[in-house]
Order: sequence, then C-alpha cells, then structure tokens
Amino acid sequence: MLKTRIITALVLLAVLLPILFLLPAVYIGAFFLVALLAAAWEWSCLLAPEARRAAWLYAFFCLTIILFLLGMQNTAWQFSLLISAVLFWFFVAPFLLAKGMNLSLQKLRPFYAVLGLIVLPATWFALAFLRELGLVFLLSSMALVWVADIGAYFVGKAFGKRKLAIQISPGKSVEGAIGGLVLCYVYALLCVMYLPFESTLFGAWAIRFGWVPMFLMVTLLCAFSIFGDLFESQLKRLAGVKDSSNLLPGHGGVLDRVDALIPTMPIAALLAGLV
Repeated sequence: MLKTRIITALVLLAVLLPILFLLPAVYIGAFFLVALLAAAWEWSCLLAPEARRAAWLYAFFCLTIILFLLGMQNTAWQFSLLISAVLFWFFVAPFLLAKGMNLSLQKLRPFYAVLGLIVLPATWFALAFLRELGLVFLLSSMALVWVADIGAYFVGKAFGKRKLAIQISPGKSVEGAIGGLVLCYVYALLCVMYLPFESTLFGAWAIRFGWVPMFLMVTLLCAFSIFGDLFESQLKRLAGVKDSSNLLPGHGGVLDRVDALIPTMPIAALLAGLV
C-alpha cells in the first residue's frame, strides 16, 4: 500500500508542478476544475451508490454552474456563492457534526445533493481568486491545511488521548487538533517573517490588521480545516464506505484529499478580499 501511495503521489506531482510553475494560470484553473468535478462525482456516489453511472450527470451540473457564473459579467453572483458556502460552514455544518451518526442519509439526500452544488463550485472560485492574487498566495493558503493535518497526525499519534469526535472519526484527538493549530501558528509566523507581506494571506493580515487578528484568522482556518475533514468522514460513515472512491490508488478518492480545502478556501478567499 505504501508503494502504491508513493507512486500515485509522484505521478500527481509530475503533473501538478509543471502546471504550477511553467504554464499560464488558466491551466491550474483547469487542473482544479478536473479535481473538483471528480470530487463531485464521488459526492454523488456517496449519496446514491446504486446510481454510480448517473454520477457524472451530477458532476456536469457542477461544471454548468461554474461555467454559467464565469460567463456572468457581474462577479456578485460568484461572491454570493462564496457567501452561501461560508454561511453553511459557520452555521449548519457544526449542527450536523454535533449530531454524530444520528442522521439519516436517506432523508437528507436532497439536502446533501443541493449542498454539493454550492460548496464544490464555491471551492473552485475561491482557488481561482487566490491564484489571481499570486501563486505564492495560493500555495501558502492551501499549505496551511496540510500543515494542520500533519501537526494533528503526529501530535495525535504521540500524545492523543481525548477523542475529538469518536463517532465520526475515532482516530482524531483533541491533543492532535491543538498540535496542528500550534504548528499552523509557527507556519504563519514563518510566512510573515520570510516572505513579502503582500505575497501571503498571513502577511497581508499582519500588516493590515496586526498580529493578534492574524493569529485569530489562522485559528479560524485551522478549525474549519478540521470541520471539513470531519464532515467528509461523517458523510462516508453515513454512506457506509471507507473511501470516497479508488480514483487515487493508495490514497482513496479525490474528495478524501480535498475535504479540508472545501471549507477553508472559500473562507480564505473572503478574508483575502478584506485586505
């Protein structure tokens, strides 16, 4: 399994790195679009496993929404989509997560179907907006999610005792979440110290609002990266599956890899708009 994971990761890097550093920005937008359409296909499969052949229709709906909003001359519609996604993560997602496994996927299937058509396109627009602010701006924002995950994994392995959400994800611990947050603080501090202020979200916030608001922003993004991970874990458990798909050998599905980005990137995009 480890060998398969490494091979898959190397293939993805071989595709992604040239797109990031050698090609115009439109190509990274296309890469993100393919990834999110694959995630939409997996989302549909989780909601209706018996209709996997029709799942591409759901992905097509996501594509249609993105292309329609891109074609609109007024960006207010794109902003409204981002706001809708963020409002869900702030006010509805915590309620659903608090329910643990006391939910019925069959009853909530229409809700989740509509939800995916909001949060997945919103993630794409958020990534596209962050890329417009600069490649370093985009990558440093995305990297915060990975730093939080790495910190949570290793600290949780070493010191984790109190379960964070035992029904949804038994492997996650409170200590791991705190460790991930602390590592995110260190990461944001290094970005501010060693990169131009305007090139990262953390530097822009530190120079515009000060250090305390910047660290509060990091806390917020780290917390919602955990929310995204837990939300997808809850959805998979409700669907009775371990991975969202096997599209990425050794890694599960695309949704498994981007779950934490889905809430954090729209929030990061809105926070970037404030500076």
